[in-house]
Amino acid sequence: MRYWDAVYAFLVAMAAAALLTPLAARAARRVGAVDKPKDRGLASKETPLLGGIAILIGVLIAAAIWLPESPNTPTRAIVLGGVVITLVGVIDDIWDLQPLLKLVGQIGAALIAVRAGVKLTELTVPFFGLLTFPHEGPTLTVIWLVGMMNVVNFSDGVDGLAAGLCAIDGIAFAIIAFDLQGGGSEAAVLAALTAGAALGFLVHNFPPASIFMGDSGANLLGYLLGVVAIQGTLKTTAVVALVVPLFILAVPFLDTAFVVAKRLKYGRKPWSADANHFHHRMARIGFSQRKTVTYLYGWTLMLAGLAIALRFIPYHDHGRPHHYHFGWVIVMVALCALALAASVYLIYVLEIFKFKGLRTRELRQLDPDTSEHEIDARVRRDLETGEFEQVDETGEFERVE
Repeated sequence: MRYWDAVYAFLVAMAAAALLTPLAARAARRVGAVDKPKDRGLASKETPLLGGIAILIGVLIAAAIWLPESPNTPTRAIVLGGVVITLVGVIDDIWDLQPLLKLVGQIGAALIAVRAGVKLTELTVPFFGLLTFPHEGPTLTVIWLVGMMNVVNFSDGVDGLAAGLCAIDGIAFAIIAFDLQGGGSEAAVLAALTAGAALGFLVHNFPPASIFMGDSGANLLGYLLGVVAIQGTLKTTAVVALVVPLFILAVPFLDTAFVVAKRLKYGRKPWSADANHFHHRMARIGFSQRKTVTYLYGWTLMLAGLAIALRFIPYHDHGRPHHYHFGWVIVMVALCALALAASVYLIYVLEIFKFKGLRTRELRQLDPDTSEHEIDARVRRDLETGEFEQVDETGEFERVE
């Protein structure tokens, strides 16, 4: 059965990526693809890039064995698109391409997959039914794939984060894609080997990382997850077709939406770098890198589990017209409300409470008579703007953006 194909593909991709990542690190140092500590970054030492090469080779080996070409999955085109976007990322890791050139490379890789048949022509939306895109499908698919590449790229800002999130998301997609397509899903195998390659790389990338995946890896994993989402869920007629990817990918989606909205609010370019991602904000309130990634892994696992529950809890009939069962609908609504409440707690309440405690100590270090009202006002201002002041060793405030 293809279930075992997915398991074997996962294991082989993981082993290959784990074994080859140190070689990629050596190659990166030789060609000068090394990331140096930056003011906005969390890295404390020079770290080689090009981890995406090891991830790609792991994907290629597993795909060659367990993912044959088929009408439903144009494997050669998908792989070729992955190779193209990895090469674009390698060039960027070495020479730092301009944003427009990177975008052209991303569009080119997406077009390879789209022209071979990876495109969204219809979509089932819960409670609304089937929407068709007879002409807009290819354009929408390119936008989706390019968006996914950038979403993963934006999330790759702390050791182990992007690789861990992609591993969790890939496993969730594999489980759901198998169920949606009767155990014979090539998309599920692709999701599994993507997760395996990401997990193999994570062996060397978990804090403290000895190598970064760079744009070569982030763009590749985003591209592959984008293809998996289309082939594994969005193309199906299941009620959960749209909801599943949104839940599974919610953490990187929310992070990207947050930072882009803030950049636009303050008149900055959407692709400009800053330190307003979730992991930056968590670092400013005292989280270590390991605690940050563990926190975000847990959030992702919760939402991926909810997506799986949406597929397996029988709150509706699988076939059309998708009759709903009231009792199970109540259960799903309760689970969704619980996940929403937990998410609000994680990204808002906990951050404010922890940050308030840290700011209270800092302000009272300078002035023991600082009032609670003054502390609340400063906390509100800092959280609204995303700009913070840290107390240095002399007791003076140093602004961090």
